[in-house]
Amino acid sequence: MNVKLSTMADEVHDEPSFLAFLEALAADWEDERRKEKEHPSSPYGPGANGWENPALGDFLDAAHSWADASADGLKYYAVPENPWCRMAQILWMGKIYE
Repeated sequence: MNVKLSTMADEVHDEPSFLAFLEALAADWEDERRKEKEHPSSPYGPGANGWENPALGDFLDAAHSWADASADGLKYYAVPENPWCRMAQILWMGKIYE
């Protein structure tokens, strides 16, 4: 599901597509919680669906850290002009940014 969420984040262009992305991100988190209850992952790596930051505080901190670090773009990342897309990308990175 990681590729799908990443693609969804990059394709967000308006409020409805942002809300669809949020719904998919929340479903992915819930799916990981179910998987982790059955077969816990190592505490030293990501969870079953790739969540590096499953706790809300860690998720928000990672999202903010990446947003701050990428505000002017990065070597392989250009800040999109569309603010809906940028916000989706920030939330996506909250999931995977360490």
